[in-house]
Amino acid sequence: AEVSGNAAADCAGSTLNSFRAQKHYGRGLTIAEFKCKLELVVGSPASCMDLELYTSDDKFVMKLDSDEALLGSYPIDDGCRIHVIDRSGARVGEYEDVSRVEKYEMSATDYEKRPDSVRSFLKRSKVGKFNEEEMLKKEAEQEQKLTEEKAQAEAISVGARCEVRVSGQPNKRGTVMFVGLAEFKPGYWIGIKYDEPLGKNDGSVNGKQYFECQPKYGAFVKPQYVTVGDFPEEDYGLDDEM
Repeated sequence: AEVSGNAAADCAGSTLNSFRAQKHYGRGLTIAEFKCKLELVVGSPASCMDLELYTSDDKFVMKLDSDEALLGSYPIDDGCRIHVIDRSGARVGEYEDVSRVEKYEMSATDYEKRPDSVRSFLKRSKVGKFNEEEMLKKEAEQEQKLTEEKAQAEAISVGARCEVRVSGQPNKRGTVMFVGLAEFKPGYWIGIKYDEPLGKNDGSVNGKQYFECQPKYGAFVKPQYVTVGDFPEEDYGLDDEM
């Protein structure tokens, strides 16, 4: 703890903690008041503290043993250290191991009854999942989207030649290898083996094989980006590059 007023500085350590802290305190504090402030730093109860003053080169000077005395009445200089001795019976590191601190847990029923909780606020404001009308609307939109995707997917057959047209990307040709629902993301997907290594995988995603092709030749796209038709293989000139 760095003590200042007109400002001496010291570091406080503790018999309960392995760390040092540097803070500023006024010389006008009584030792009793100083202990209360140190309680927040080292974790020892103020009533169970003994304070020792050390020089900047770690030589013992004296004990700060008068609770009524002012901090500034002791020979505290810049760089000196105040060591906290705990007499509470706590073990070393006890106040550092937060896993041993008993945590308060509120039941879901009690939390539901609280008028000042975040959940109560969301309910009153009809936000997110507590807005039933909005949630029903989103569910209807998702259902409609899935229905449209299914219809688009059913119009695409495995083995058909196709062209993938995604805005901002060059058109890519290939063969449809998979049509249906997949585990990696919701909705319907079209698995395509490109004519050239313009894809992202070998027909597998997250360890599941949906179809087989060479690495970098496979890809999965949404049905709306796939056009089926007479699309012969194009020469992208990749074989001419080394």
